[in-house]
Parts: sequence; C-alpha cells; structure tokens
Amino acid sequence: MPTKKDDTKAKKKEKVEIATPGGKYNYAHGKRKTSIATARLYKGKGVITVNNKPISEYVSVKSLIGVIKSPLKQLGVADKYDITLRVQGGGISSQAEAMRHAIAKGLLDIDPLNKPSLKSAGMLTRDSRTKERKKFGLKRARKAPQFSKR
Repeated sequence: MPTKKDDTKAKKKEKVEIATPGGKYNYAHGKRKTSIATARLYKGKGVITVNNKPISEYVSVKSLIGVIKSPLKQLGVADKYDITLRVQGGGISSQAEAMRHAIAKGLLDIDPLNKPSLKSAGMLTRDSRTKERKKFGLKRARKAPQFSKR
C-alpha cells in the first residue's frame, strides 16, 4: 500500500528541459530597483525563456509579458530572435522592467540604428528610482515619531 509521501512524490511536476539555443549571441544586462536581468539574444524564431522556464510559465501576468516584449514589438522583430533571460532580485513588475531594459540594450548592440526609436520610447534609460534609506531618529525614511508639545 503506497504511503502519503509516495503520493506526493508522484504528483510533483517533472522538470521540462528547455533547449538553449547555441551559436553566436549578443549579451546585455538591465536593472530596475533591486532586480538585475541579463539577456542573450540569438538569431531564431522568437522563443523567450526566463530562468530556464518558458516566459508564460515564469510570468503569469499577461500585461507584464507585453512589457517584456515591448522593445521587440517597437522594432518589429518579435519573431527574429530567441532570447534567454536570467533575472534575480525584486518583485515581478520590477523584474519585467529589468528584462525589458536588458532586451532593449541587446537590440541596440545588434544594430546601433535602433537607438532613436528605442530611446524615444524610453526603453534605454535606466529607471533609477529605488527605495530610500532609513534615517536615524526617524521611524522610516521620512516618517518622524509623533510630536508631543506637552
């Protein structure tokens, strides 16, 4: 008779091996808040993998997938490059914007003539807004303790 532990082991998903593209690639990295993304752009059919998972499996929000693919759509090359992304740190929205930044910089590395259209869309500018540090004597970055006159 199988035990409860055996049942849970059987229910676990098997890891799906993603074939990483080979050959020459262009490399770039992007950042947003505490997220850091590195992108490798290969000539291919438009397959995007994030941390060795398909993009739809890693990012569940469809609007964020649109954010990630926006540099490709801006230049009309969505089906010309296979992209492998490595991302760490931050939340899902921050990671998506870091991936967008990395892809845009990679596309700029491939063809410098792409710069005006990517720059006008604001995809090459690193968004430098980060969390402000806590100051001493305060409760948070700017919140002061309650003041009592008497």
